[in-house]
Amino acid sequence: MSQLSNTALLLIDFQNDYFPGGKWELHNIDATVANGAALLTAFRQEGLPVIHVYHEFEKEDAPFFLPNSDGAKIYPAVTPIEGETVILKHSANAFKNTTLQESFDALGVENLIVAGAMSNICIDAGVRAAADLGYNVTVAHDACTTRDQVFNGVTVPAQQTHAAFMTSLSFAYARLENTKTLLTEIS
Repeated sequence: MSQLSNTALLLIDFQNDYFPGGKWELHNIDATVANGAALLTAFRQEGLPVIHVYHEFEKEDAPFFLPNSDGAKIYPAVTPIEGETVILKHSANAFKNTTLQESFDALGVENLIVAGAMSNICIDAGVRAAADLGYNVTVAHDACTTRDQVFNGVTVPAQQTHAAFMTSLSFAYARLENTKTLLTEIS
């Protein structure tokens, strides 16, 4: 990253329903959020901007992230603090019908580090949109995760789904890096 002063951390959908006891538990979510929390701590220590995005479905019959539910709340390990922007979204793309781009513009953000869930849906959609809007995007690949997916009767394990989407993003949309390397760059 060229200028940390123009860099923000974007945490997407670290929400209670994705954790043990939630409605849609993800693979290796505890280690994933620990990496996200480490990035969050580093950004706070450096006084860099952080934006939290969380998802609520607009229908009461959704499988998870029900409106105003405990499951839709941001997970305690990455709870926003005063001064951090929090944005509610209703679709996979964090930029669609939200103020996310306006928030980045107001902060003078040019570079993003992205972490969260799910790798193959909201991370994929948000990263592609951010790159298309001209942001320089880095994905903390070990601070993102998903769950097993099923297509046409075939179960694709979470690790393979994650790897396939990270490979796609790294080709044309983002730099991919592990949390340890990013923490070194931040501090």
